[in-house]
Amino acid sequence: MIDNIKPKEATSIINSLVSGVVPKIGVQHITVGRSEEINAFISALEDVKNGHSMAKFWIGDFGSGKSFMLHLLNTVALKQKFVVSNADFTPDNRLYSNDGKSVILYSAIMDNIAIQTKPEGGALQTLLEKWIEQVIAKTAEDHRISLSDIRNDQYLGLIQNAIMKTVSEITEVGGFDFGSVIVKYYEGYIKGDELLRRNALKWLKGEYKTKTEARQDLGVREIINDSNFYDMLKNFCKFFVSMGYSGFMINLDEAINLYKISTAAAREKNYEKILSIYNDCFQGKISNLFINFAGTKEFLENERRGLFSYQALKSRLETNKFETLEIRDFAQPVIKLTPLDHNEIFVLLKKLKLIFDFNYKTELNISDDEIFAFMEEMFNKPGASEFLTPREVIRDFLNILNIIRQNPTVDKKQLFGDIEISDERPNDLVLLDSIEEI
Repeated sequence: MIDNIKPKEATSIINSLVSGVVPKIGVQHITVGRSEEINAFISALEDVKNGHSMAKFWIGDFGSGKSFMLHLLNTVALKQKFVVSNADFTPDNRLYSNDGKSVILYSAIMDNIAIQTKPEGGALQTLLEKWIEQVIAKTAEDHRISLSDIRNDQYLGLIQNAIMKTVSEITEVGGFDFGSVIVKYYEGYIKGDELLRRNALKWLKGEYKTKTEARQDLGVREIINDSNFYDMLKNFCKFFVSMGYSGFMINLDEAINLYKISTAAAREKNYEKILSIYNDCFQGKISNLFINFAGTKEFLENERRGLFSYQALKSRLETNKFETLEIRDFAQPVIKLTPLDHNEIFVLLKKLKLIFDFNYKTELNISDDEIFAFMEEMFNKPGASEFLTPREVIRDFLNILNIIRQNPTVDKKQLFGDIEISDERPNDLVLLDSIEEI
């Protein structure tokens, strides 16, 4: 039995892995062979807690466990009292744009905000109300008003002033509108005006398309757009720290989608934004921010389309020349994820068998020798060395467990023999390199 696993976590692990995606919760129970990366990350988190900022690039082949790693980082950071969020780069969002694609990325980040009590995301509203309660309590204490009386209409102006004062102290760019919207949220919260509260939340999540609409609903002049979304993220970082959180960690996955941007100029602008974030973090221009990017080797090292095509980033992100496969440096900004070895995969499959049994309240008859036999079949198949990824091994293993659970008399050897290896890697990267730049 795996220690301390909750039924909800077991179900999330099994259902997600069978579907070929990383579970949102419970990843700590299936972590194998990443202890050095995690130890280095915990050390970096400590620095960020103390007011530094950090940008890390997690680089690995397709299916090598980058997304898993980001989810694991989430779990660790939540326990260290960080506010965390995840978003994937897609063809429809990016870091720099002038047609709304950056603010789509921002909205995804705000939607997925998580805290320890809400690890699956959607925690922005909880955080706002927690902060408002803190302001109410402090204002009541400062003016010697009881906590029940301070919510009366006569003290509305007092609370509004306290909110604006506190927000102006923790924001730099766009602070007035940011504060005004939080005041509106407070009014909706205290008066039970659900529409006002929803509109304020809509503004904070970057969902207003026009200034006119925002002015009509909330009386503010600006909206969050492609050019100011990063400033808003920095504002939120300070906001969360002022509430007592350790910092704000943002994980951005599928960075290969930046590599795929067809026009060289647009791609370069996005890399310029990464450089700006990198410099802000390491030059001390912002505190308590931790940003992780996950991408493939092409995204990092391709001299024509990858980050290395942008000289300023190449000089910052080149691997420590003294690092080898045996002697690793996990303190550098780029961490290359090496594949799990066969022993580590065996340990992982054994863990998954235990979680599977716990989830389905069963006790499947699969011995260690049979797990070895399954692995031998997989790793000896034609194409395995080229195409096989941990994701595929895990999915096939769980699929076989599912078959055995529902058909206890099935021949396991025959199931193992039926395994086929297919190339699941996206096939558009080779084509991309042959496309003429626009």
